[in-house]
Amino acid sequence: MRVRSTLVARLSILMMAASLFVCPTVPAGAAAVRVGSDISGAPFEYYQGSDKVPLGFDIDLLHAMAAKMNADPTIQNHTFDDLIAAVERGTFDFAMSAMSDTSAREKHVDFLDYFVAGGGLMVHAGNPLHIFDIGALCGYSVTIEKGTSYEADLQKQSDACKAIGLGPVTLVTFDTDDQAYAAFAAGKAPIYVADYPVAVYRARGANGKYEVVGKQFDVVPYGIAVKKGNADLMVQLQKALLDVIADGTYDKLTKKWGISQGAMRVAPINAGKKFEQK
Repeated sequence: MRVRSTLVARLSILMMAASLFVCPTVPAGAAAVRVGSDISGAPFEYYQGSDKVPLGFDIDLLHAMAAKMNADPTIQNHTFDDLIAAVERGTFDFAMSAMSDTSAREKHVDFLDYFVAGGGLMVHAGNPLHIFDIGALCGYSVTIEKGTSYEADLQKQSDACKAIGLGPVTLVTFDTDDQAYAAFAAGKAPIYVADYPVAVYRARGANGKYEVVGKQFDVVPYGIAVKKGNADLMVQLQKALLDVIADGTYDKLTKKWGISQGAMRVAPINAGKKFEQK
Protein backbone atom coordinates (compact mmCIF):
# COMPACT_ATOMS: atom_id res chain seq x y z
CA MET A 1 0.00 0.00 0.00
CA ARG A 2 2.88 2.34 0.75
CA VAL A 3 4.37 1.78 -2.71
CA ARG A 4 0.99 2.40 -4.35
CA SER A 5 0.47 5.61 -2.36
CA THR A 6 3.90 6.87 -3.41
CA LEU A 7 3.16 6.07 -7.05
CA VAL A 8 -0.19 7.86 -6.90
CA ALA A 9 1.46 10.89 -5.35
CA ARG A 10 4.11 10.99 -8.07
CA LEU A 11 1.49 10.66 -10.79
CA SER A 12 -0.50 13.50 -9.25
CA ILE A 13 2.56 15.72 -9.24
CA LEU A 14 3.31 14.87 -12.89
CA MET A 15 -0.28 15.58 -13.92
CA MET A 16 -0.20 18.95 -12.16
CA ALA A 17 3.09 19.82 -13.84
CA ALA A 18 1.71 18.81 -17.26
CA SER A 19 -1.36 20.96 -16.67
CA LEU A 20 0.79 23.96 -15.87
CA PHE A 21 2.87 23.38 -19.00
CA VAL A 22 -0.12 23.17 -21.34
CA CYS A 23 -2.00 26.10 -19.81
CA PRO A 24 0.59 28.62 -18.60
CA THR A 25 -0.75 31.38 -16.42
CA VAL A 26 -0.81 34.83 -17.97
CA PRO A 27 1.49 37.25 -16.12
CA ALA A 28 -0.25 39.96 -14.12
CA GLY A 29 -0.51 43.16 -16.11
CA ALA A 30 -0.03 41.44 -19.48
CA ALA A 31 -1.27 43.55 -22.38
CA ALA A 32 -4.16 42.15 -24.38
CA VAL A 33 -3.28 41.54 -28.05
CA ARG A 34 -5.78 40.66 -30.79
CA VAL A 35 -4.38 38.27 -33.40
CA GLY A 36 -6.10 37.19 -36.61
CA SER A 37 -5.33 33.83 -38.20
CA ASP A 38 -6.88 31.49 -40.74
CA ILE A 39 -6.69 28.32 -38.65
CA SER A 40 -6.84 25.78 -41.46
CA GLY A 41 -3.28 24.91 -42.48
CA ALA A 42 -1.37 22.34 -40.43
CA PRO A 43 1.40 22.33 -39.35
CA PHE A 44 1.25 26.12 -38.94
CA GLU A 45 -2.22 26.61 -37.49
CA TYR A 46 -5.07 24.11 -37.24
CA TYR A 47 -7.73 22.59 -35.02
CA GLN A 48 -7.46 18.99 -33.86
CA GLY A 49 -10.81 17.31 -34.52
CA SER A 50 -13.69 19.09 -32.81
CA ASP A 51 -11.39 20.81 -30.32
CA LYS A 52 -11.33 24.55 -30.97
CA VAL A 53 -7.96 25.20 -29.30
CA PRO A 54 -5.58 26.24 -32.11
CA LEU A 55 -2.37 24.25 -32.56
CA GLY A 56 0.68 24.55 -34.81
CA PHE A 57 4.05 26.17 -35.30
CA ASP A 58 2.67 29.69 -35.70
CA ILE A 59 0.59 29.26 -32.54
CA ASP A 60 3.56 28.02 -30.51
CA LEU A 61 5.81 30.77 -31.86
CA LEU A 62 3.16 33.40 -31.14
CA HIS A 63 2.87 32.31 -27.50
CA ALA A 64 6.66 32.23 -27.10
CA MET A 65 6.92 35.77 -28.49
CA ALA A 66 3.98 36.97 -26.39
CA ALA A 67 5.74 35.75 -23.24
CA LYS A 68 8.75 37.90 -24.16
CA MET A 69 6.43 40.88 -24.69
CA ASN A 70 4.42 40.28 -21.49
CA ALA A 71 1.37 40.09 -23.76
CA ASP A 72 -1.82 38.04 -23.58
CA PRO A 73 -2.79 37.08 -27.16
CA THR A 74 -6.36 36.30 -28.20
CA ILE A 75 -6.36 34.36 -31.46
CA GLN A 76 -9.43 34.67 -33.66
CA ASN A 77 -10.12 32.42 -36.64
CA HIS A 78 -10.69 34.61 -39.71
CA THR A 79 -11.00 34.16 -43.47
CA PHE A 80 -7.53 34.37 -45.02
CA ASP A 81 -8.67 36.53 -47.91
CA ASP A 82 -9.75 39.27 -45.46
CA LEU A 83 -6.89 39.14 -42.94
CA ILE A 84 -4.89 42.04 -44.36
CA ALA A 85 -7.99 44.25 -44.65
CA ALA A 86 -8.91 43.31 -41.07
CA VAL A 87 -5.49 44.48 -39.86
CA GLU A 88 -5.88 47.70 -41.85
CA ARG A 89 -9.24 48.52 -40.31
CA GLY A 90 -8.05 47.69 -36.78
CA THR A 91 -9.98 44.47 -36.16
CA PHE A 92 -6.69 42.84 -35.19
CA ASP A 93 -3.43 44.22 -33.83
CA PHE A 94 -1.64 41.90 -36.23
CA ALA A 95 -2.19 38.75 -38.29
CA MET A 96 -0.10 35.58 -38.15
CA SER A 97 -1.19 32.90 -40.57
CA ALA A 98 1.70 31.49 -42.66
CA MET A 99 1.17 34.56 -44.85
CA SER A 100 3.59 35.18 -47.69
CA ASP A 101 5.26 38.60 -47.59
CA THR A 102 4.83 39.96 -51.12
CA SER A 103 5.37 43.42 -52.59
CA ALA A 104 1.65 43.65 -53.38
CA ARG A 105 0.72 42.99 -49.75
CA GLU A 106 3.42 45.36 -48.48
CA LYS A 107 1.42 48.21 -50.02
CA HIS A 108 -1.21 47.60 -47.34
CA VAL A 109 0.65 46.30 -44.26
CA ASP A 110 4.18 45.84 -42.97
CA PHE A 111 5.61 42.38 -42.37
CA LEU A 112 7.95 40.98 -39.74
CA ASP A 113 9.39 37.95 -41.51
CA TYR A 114 10.01 34.71 -39.61
CA PHE A 115 10.02 31.72 -42.03
CA VAL A 116 10.67 30.91 -45.71
CA ALA A 117 8.53 28.69 -47.93
CA GLY A 118 6.97 28.42 -51.37
CA GLY A 119 4.10 26.62 -53.03
CA GLY A 120 3.77 22.88 -53.44
CA LEU A 121 1.86 20.63 -55.84
CA MET A 122 0.04 17.59 -54.45
CA VAL A 123 -1.08 14.80 -56.77
CA HIS A 124 -2.18 11.20 -56.43
CA ALA A 125 0.54 8.68 -55.61
CA GLY A 126 2.59 7.68 -58.64
CA ASN A 127 1.99 11.07 -60.24
CA PRO A 128 -0.21 9.69 -63.05
CA LEU A 129 -0.37 13.06 -64.83
CA HIS A 130 3.43 13.53 -64.70
CA ILE A 131 3.15 16.98 -63.11
CA PHE A 132 6.42 18.43 -61.84
CA ASP A 133 5.91 22.21 -61.95
CA ILE A 134 3.16 24.74 -62.56
CA GLY A 135 4.14 24.93 -66.24
CA ALA A 136 2.62 21.48 -66.67
CA LEU A 137 -0.81 22.47 -65.32
CA CYS A 138 -2.29 23.65 -68.63
CA GLY A 139 -5.72 22.13 -69.12
CA TYR A 140 -6.05 20.82 -65.57
CA SER A 141 -8.17 21.82 -62.58
CA VAL A 142 -6.51 22.78 -59.30
CA THR A 143 -8.00 23.23 -55.82
CA ILE A 144 -6.60 26.15 -53.84
CA GLU A 145 -7.46 28.50 -51.00
CA LYS A 146 -8.83 31.86 -52.11
CA GLY A 147 -6.60 34.90 -51.64
CA THR A 148 -3.24 33.12 -51.46
CA SER A 149 -0.26 34.36 -53.45
CA TYR A 150 -0.26 31.04 -55.31
CA GLU A 151 -3.71 31.84 -56.71
CA ALA A 152 -2.13 34.78 -58.57
CA ASP A 153 0.77 32.56 -59.71
CA LEU A 154 -1.65 30.01 -61.15
CA GLN A 155 -3.76 32.66 -62.85
CA LYS A 156 -0.61 34.02 -64.50
CA GLN A 157 0.30 30.51 -65.59
CA SER A 158 -3.21 30.01 -66.96
CA ASP A 159 -2.82 33.12 -69.09
CA ALA A 160 0.51 31.79 -70.38
CA CYS A 161 -1.12 28.48 -71.27
CA LYS A 162 -3.83 30.21 -73.29
CA ALA A 163 -1.29 32.43 -75.02
CA ILE A 164 0.35 29.38 -76.62
CA GLY A 165 -2.92 27.68 -77.51
CA LEU A 166 -3.20 25.29 -74.57
CA GLY A 167 -6.07 24.88 -72.15
CA PRO A 168 -6.24 27.21 -69.15
CA VAL A 169 -5.55 26.23 -65.56
CA THR A 170 -8.97 26.00 -63.90
CA LEU A 171 -8.79 27.31 -60.34
CA VAL A 172 -11.33 25.79 -57.96
CA THR A 173 -11.12 28.15 -55.00
CA PHE A 174 -12.27 27.75 -51.40
CA ASP A 175 -12.44 29.97 -48.33
CA THR A 176 -10.06 27.73 -46.35
CA ASP A 177 -7.15 25.47 -47.11
CA ASP A 178 -8.90 22.61 -45.32
CA GLN A 179 -11.77 22.92 -47.80
CA ALA A 180 -9.38 23.00 -50.77
CA TYR A 181 -7.64 19.84 -49.58
CA ALA A 182 -10.95 18.07 -48.85
CA ALA A 183 -12.18 18.89 -52.37
CA PHE A 184 -8.99 17.44 -53.88
CA ALA A 185 -9.35 14.31 -51.74
CA ALA A 186 -12.97 14.02 -52.89
CA GLY A 187 -11.87 14.06 -56.54
CA LYS A 188 -12.99 17.59 -57.44
CA ALA A 189 -9.62 18.22 -59.13
CA PRO A 190 -6.46 16.14 -59.75
CA ILE A 191 -4.09 18.70 -58.21
CA TYR A 192 -4.07 20.56 -54.89
CA VAL A 193 -1.84 23.60 -54.36
CA ALA A 194 -0.82 24.92 -50.95
CA ASP A 195 2.22 26.05 -49.03
CA TYR A 196 4.89 23.41 -49.59
CA PRO A 197 5.26 22.52 -45.87
CA VAL A 198 1.48 22.25 -45.54
CA ALA A 199 1.24 19.94 -48.55
CA VAL A 200 4.09 17.78 -47.26
CA TYR A 201 2.46 17.56 -43.82
CA ARG A 202 -0.85 16.49 -45.36
CA ALA A 203 0.84 13.91 -47.60
CA ARG A 204 2.57 12.32 -44.60
CA GLY A 205 -0.79 11.76 -42.95
CA ALA A 206 -2.52 10.35 -46.05
CA ASN A 207 -1.14 6.79 -45.82
CA GLY A 208 0.62 6.92 -49.18
CA LYS A 209 -2.42 8.05 -51.20
CA TYR A 210 -0.84 11.35 -52.29
CA GLU A 211 2.58 12.84 -52.92
CA VAL A 212 4.10 16.30 -53.31
CA VAL A 213 5.99 16.65 -56.58
CA GLY A 214 8.62 19.00 -57.96
CA LYS A 215 10.33 21.88 -56.21
CA GLN A 216 8.79 24.70 -54.23
CA PHE A 217 7.78 27.65 -56.40
CA ASP A 218 7.40 31.34 -55.54
CA VAL A 219 9.61 31.03 -52.45
CA VAL A 220 9.22 34.07 -50.17
CA PRO A 221 9.21 34.75 -46.42
CA TYR A 222 6.17 34.31 -44.21
CA GLY A 223 5.45 37.50 -42.31
CA ILE A 224 3.47 38.75 -39.35
CA ALA A 225 1.22 41.48 -40.79
CA VAL A 226 1.16 44.77 -38.83
CA LYS A 227 -0.79 47.91 -39.67
CA LYS A 228 1.34 50.54 -41.38
CA GLY A 229 2.43 53.27 -38.99
CA ASN A 230 2.36 51.03 -35.91
CA ALA A 231 6.12 51.24 -35.38
CA ASP A 232 5.95 50.59 -31.63
CA LEU A 233 4.25 47.22 -32.07
CA MET A 234 6.63 46.26 -34.87
CA VAL A 235 9.66 47.00 -32.64
CA GLN A 236 8.18 44.90 -29.82
CA LEU A 237 7.45 41.99 -32.14
CA GLN A 238 10.87 42.11 -33.76
CA LYS A 239 12.66 42.15 -30.39
CA ALA A 240 10.51 39.27 -29.14
CA LEU A 241 11.23 37.20 -32.25
CA LEU A 242 14.97 37.83 -31.99
CA ASP A 243 14.87 36.84 -28.31
CA VAL A 244 13.04 33.60 -29.13
CA ILE A 245 15.61 32.85 -31.82
CA ALA A 246 18.52 33.64 -29.49
CA ASP A 247 17.34 31.44 -26.61
CA GLY A 248 16.88 28.39 -28.87
CA THR A 249 13.08 28.23 -28.68
CA TYR A 250 12.63 28.96 -32.39
CA ASP A 251 14.83 26.03 -33.48
CA LYS A 252 13.09 23.72 -31.01
CA LEU A 253 9.73 24.64 -32.52
CA THR A 254 10.80 24.16 -36.14
CA LYS A 255 12.17 20.74 -35.16
CA LYS A 256 9.00 19.88 -33.24
CA TRP A 257 6.83 20.57 -36.29
CA GLY A 258 9.24 19.07 -38.85
CA ILE A 259 9.84 22.30 -40.79
CA SER A 260 13.48 23.12 -40.03
CA GLN A 261 14.24 23.50 -43.76
CA GLY A 262 12.40 26.84 -43.81
CA ALA A 263 13.90 28.32 -40.65
CA MET A 264 15.00 31.96 -40.57
CA ARG A 265 17.39 33.08 -37.84
CA VAL A 266 17.00 36.78 -38.55
CA ALA A 267 13.93 38.98 -38.27
CA PRO A 268 13.80 41.31 -41.30
CA ILE A 269 10.96 43.69 -42.05
CA ASN A 270 9.36 43.66 -45.52
CA ALA A 271 11.96 41.35 -47.07
CA GLY A 272 9.46 39.81 -49.49
CA LYS A 273 10.23 42.17 -52.35
CA LYS A 274 13.91 41.21 -52.16
CA PHE A 275 12.99 37.58 -52.77
CA GLU A 276 10.85 38.58 -55.74
CA GLN A 277 13.87 40.31 -57.33
CA LYS A 278 15.85 37.05 -57.47
